Amino acid sequence: MRILLIEDDPTIAHELSLRWQARAWVVTARGTLAGADEALGQGSPDLIVLDLMLPDGHGLDWLARWRRQDRLTPVLVLTAMDRVSDRVRGIQLGADDYLVKPFSVDELDARIEGLIRRARIASGTLLHFGQLTWQGDAGQVFVGDQPLTLSPREFEVLGLLIRRAPRMVPKRVLIDALAERNLEVGDSAVEVYVSRLRKRLEGSGTVIRTMRGFGYLLELER
Repeated sequence: MRILLIEDDPTIAHELSLRWQARAWVVTARGTLAGADEALGQGSPDLIVLDLMLPDGHGLDWLARWRRQDRLTPVLVLTAMDRVSDRVRGIQLGADDYLVKPFSVDELDARIEGLIRRARIASGTLLHFGQLTWQGDAGQVFVGDQPLTLSPREFEVLGLLIRRAPRMVPKRVLIDALAERNLEVGDSAVEVYVSRLRKRLEGSGTVIRTMRGFGYLLELER
């Protein structure tokens, strides 16, 4: 996870950066709005943590400007401004969450994880079905909390099945999706990948059912 932290208190910025880096999160910390703009010009983060009272302007004015060009990146406001009117204005201008200082770092982490989870679900990169969790951006699948090892093709097929579950996925859709990476993919190749997936999914509580002549669907084991 990549976080842009816009915070002018060096102690808070340093301690949060150390904490998040220990969790393998990539942190870019800036103490001014101009510095934040420069960092954003070098790449988009997964989430922005924004203080409001900054040396070169008010965080909410910056947020309103940022939302005109990016409506999707989650923004969590972290500030000492604790009036209800401040919180309401922050949400109205595009903040996804608002946490008042002093704060619990555990609560802050939990809120960040919640925002990222919702953003990934909305973008289709984090999918759930039964005990299965499919993480498109990380290329990982879990059954409960146990990782499931899949080949890249099996991973793609499972993603399509989960995304449409419990609806059927036509075989043609699977062929077209796989053909984007391999022009030789045909009916038989799809059948091979589905067969392999069935074996990998044994004990997961989910099964792949063949709708003969049409396609496949993922459903919960009965």
